[in-house]
Amino acid sequence: MPVFKYHGYDRKGSAAEGVIEADGQKDAALKIKSKGIFPKDITEEGLSGKKSLFNKFSPSALAGITRRLSILLSSGVTLIDTLSALSSEQKGEWRNILTDLKDRLAGGSSFARAMQAHPSIFPDFYTGMIAAGESSGRLPDVLIKLADFLESEINIKNKIKTALIYPAFMACVSIAIVAFLFTFVIPKITKIFEETAATLPFITLVLIWISTALKNFWWLLLALAAGAVISFNKIKRTKKVLIDSILLKDPSGILMGLYMLRFSMTMGFLLSGGLPILKAMQLTSKVTGNVVLENKIMSAQNLVSQGAKLSTSLKGFPPTLLQIISTGEQTGKLPEVLQKTAASYESEFDRKLQRVISLLEPVLILVMGLVVGFIVVAVLLPIFEMNQVMR
Repeated sequence: MPVFKYHGYDRKGSAAEGVIEADGQKDAALKIKSKGIFPKDITEEGLSGKKSLFNKFSPSALAGITRRLSILLSSGVTLIDTLSALSSEQKGEWRNILTDLKDRLAGGSSFARAMQAHPSIFPDFYTGMIAAGESSGRLPDVLIKLADFLESEINIKNKIKTALIYPAFMACVSIAIVAFLFTFVIPKITKIFEETAATLPFITLVLIWISTALKNFWWLLLALAAGAVISFNKIKRTKKVLIDSILLKDPSGILMGLYMLRFSMTMGFLLSGGLPILKAMQLTSKVTGNVVLENKIMSAQNLVSQGAKLSTSLKGFPPTLLQIISTGEQTGKLPEVLQKTAASYESEFDRKLQRVISLLEPVLILVMGLVVGFIVVAVLLPIFEMNQVMR
């Protein structure tokens, strides 16, 4: 149902404004007048507004507000009063969003419909769960599950970021040190060798060549690096299926574990919230992070809609997971089984991530050692040869 924003005056002549759901302009005018307000102008609002705010809303902020919503509603506070209380303690755009939700509810909108006016802030799975919670009368419970789910997602992302901080720092420092050595230090040392008439070893000539190239053509190297990044991003967009197919064959198994963690966690969460299995599959396919798996889930959705079982419809998924899903279908406890499986995948993912990081650190140290060793040998070798000649 369309949403209309209106401005007008009440019976006392005071200015009044708000939003209301109606079938059209005429129906909106009738509903507004029934509230004792004489509308001055009525405009229909689109559901795709406020996309410019996308970068202003972090998942952690949404998780925190969802948690507070669940606590207040569980305490018996009405939804409108809850939104009013939360908006009063927020600043900036979140205050505007919560006030807008409150106004839409006061105008007769459902909570899920009000959230759909802000698609860049409230994801599809979020509004779907809210709609299911409203229809079942379990909105506080659904909000608690939503908060837990959002916090779990944030926790997984933070684990990956935290694990990569040290190796990334080591790599950046190593590159900076090597660039400094080749650009400023080595030219001064190799200048001594160039002034001599002695034939320099091949390894020293390579060192001089690299140093000269970095010093004189650093801008070209930066341009090549920028071009490589742009080309890689273009390939990611145009060859996404190919790249995601390669990622599925990751020998460490860490990426497949991450995809299966997202699948089982999201699918179990949506099913436990009361969403139909077809809708849950559609929403889950969008959060796996791999377009190949997304296509397989959507193909499985088509088979499930024709009466097939989920466990026999998911092609290319790990046999162990399919067996677990089959057991859940037979016992009627598929949501619980998927959530327990997600916990198992998360533990396994943590172990594999730590193992990969523990291997990455010595590899970085080894590479740095080889570079330093190359420089030392290239510098010392001609010195030794000059000593031999002098003797």
